[in-house]
Amino acid sequence: MSKKLLIVSTSKIHGSVYMGYLKEEVADFFGGVEELLFIPYARPGGISFDAYTELPQKAFASLGIKVKGLHEFADPAQALAHAQGIFTGGGNTFLLLKTLYELNLIEPLQQTIAKGTPYMGSSAGSNITGLSIGTSNDMPIVYPPSFKALGVVPFNINPHYLDPNPSSKHQGETRETRINEFHVHNSQPVVGLREGSWLRLENEALELKGELDARLFRAGHPPKELPPGDWSFLLQE
Repeated sequence: MSKKLLIVSTSKIHGSVYMGYLKEEVADFFGGVEELLFIPYARPGGISFDAYTELPQKAFASLGIKVKGLHEFADPAQALAHAQGIFTGGGNTFLLLKTLYELNLIEPLQQTIAKGTPYMGSSAGSNITGLSIGTSNDMPIVYPPSFKALGVVPFNINPHYLDPNPSSKHQGETRETRINEFHVHNSQPVVGLREGSWLRLENEALELKGELDARLFRAGHPPKELPPGDWSFLLQE
């Protein structure tokens, strides 16, 4: 069965409530799902698993979908195997990946996605769909045993992608500079997803959705601005 993924830059854009701008897309993506399994391990701001899980519980209630946190299960691997759908929230990517490794959940999560269980990631939850977390914007507050991620898509994600602000006096490196540094040592493409953009993989087709272009980086090539639409070519690289 083909993988079904929703790879989202952010769960909340300026002026919207949590998951508000994605409500119609999420309702369609998780159509037929009655209960969703939420992975809260990224813990944005250091909040508790319970407090974090309350956010999607409230957001998905309006869609008639119940949400349970993966941390509530004595056997999380079995919970993943029997999940109707999965959502991994944002926060710190290094902490998220470290926790998945510590609980021996990398392979069970890969297997669940491979059999067609719909998976949605936001920010850190999107980072881990790629080949590695080497293009995360997060601070390495903990050290996972590997930067290797789920690899359910053959490229990397850079969520919250920002373009240089010509009026800014900030002298630090741009996102593009950091991704160019990544490509000195790594060969996989990187998709710079701007806020309010997402990728949807379904029926072996990859589509960029939202109103904005995304920036595609390939090692040894200048970056390209590409519009929403069919991005299935990226599955072959």
